[in-house]
Amino acid sequence: MDDRFKNKFRISSTRLTGWDYGSNGLYYITICTKDRIHYFGHIVSNQNPETHNPETHNTERHNPERHNPETHNYASLQKTPIAEIAHNNWSDIPNHFPFVELDEFVVMPNHLHGILFINKPDKTDWQPNKFGGQSQNLASIIRNYKGSVKTYATTNNIEFDWQPRYYDRVIRNEKEYENVRAYIFNNPDNWLLKGDNVYP
Repeated sequence: MDDRFKNKFRISSTRLTGWDYGSNGLYYITICTKDRIHYFGHIVSNQNPETHNPETHNTERHNPERHNPETHNYASLQKTPIAEIAHNNWSDIPNHFPFVELDEFVVMPNHLHGILFINKPDKTDWQPNKFGGQSQNLASIIRNYKGSVKTYATTNNIEFDWQPRYYDRVIRNEKEYENVRAYIFNNPDNWLLKGDNVYP
C-alpha cells in the first residue's frame, strides 16, 4: 500500500462532512477551458509497433517518479504555447505551495487532470470548507494556478480562458487512487478512441 494511505493520511467516511480542504489528503482535480475550446492543442498518435513494450508501458503507469505521462502513452498532446505554460505552471505548484506534492497529471486539448497530495505533517487544527477568502488550501492552490496561466496568456496576447470553477474529489483509498492514476495516464489514448468526451 502506498505510504500516503497509512495511518494519518487515510480518509474515513465520517470526516467528509465539513471536509477541511487544507488537510492532508490526495485530491483529484479536473480544470476545463472555457466552452471546452481546444486551446491546448490536439492529440496525436505516438504508437510505434516496433518499439512499444506493453510490459514497460504498464510498469511506467505506476511509477510515482514520473509526472509527465504524455510522452509514454500511445497518444500525446501536441502542445500549443499556452499548453506548455499550463504544463510548466502545474509542475511549479510545489514551489509556491511547499506542502503540495504532485502525482499523475496530464494536459489535454481542453482540460487538465491531476492529483495533488497535500502533506502538512504539523497540521493539527480542522477548518471546514467555507465561502470567502481562503489560503493554504485546495481552492487557493487552484486559484493561483489558473490565475498564473491566464495572466501569462493576457500578458502575451494569447487567446485563452478557463471555465469557471473546477472539479475535485477527495481520493478515499488505494484502489481509487490507482484507478484515478490509470485513468489520467490513459486519457490521451481514450481521447483518440472515444473522441472529445473524456470527463471529468
